Amino acid sequence: MFFGTLAMIILYIILRYIIAWITYFNNLDPRLGDSTWRWSYDYHVVGERDISDLDDKAFVRLRRKKNNIITLMYSVVMIMFIASMSLLSKILIFFTT
Repeated sequence: MFFGTLAMIILYIILRYIIAWITYFNNLDPRLGDSTWRWSYDYHVVGERDISDLDDKAFVRLRRKKNNIITLMYSVVMIMFIASMSLLSKILIFFTT
């Protein structure tokens, strides 16, 4: 139970760090918007390059970085959900036995 709580605290700190990066990327260019939980409007196709890369390379690269960070955030949230279910089951087992 101790290690589960410790893991949740560490994952929470990592999540706050990732959200700070997303906020930083949002503040670099107003075209990205203020959303923390969604990817940018343009979705790139696997194996194909964005046509807009030719128009505005800096913005497209910034958008791709933000999309990668958001994907990492969703991964951490999923790991936190699984760890919280494990921690909750351990707490329930502790109190019911």
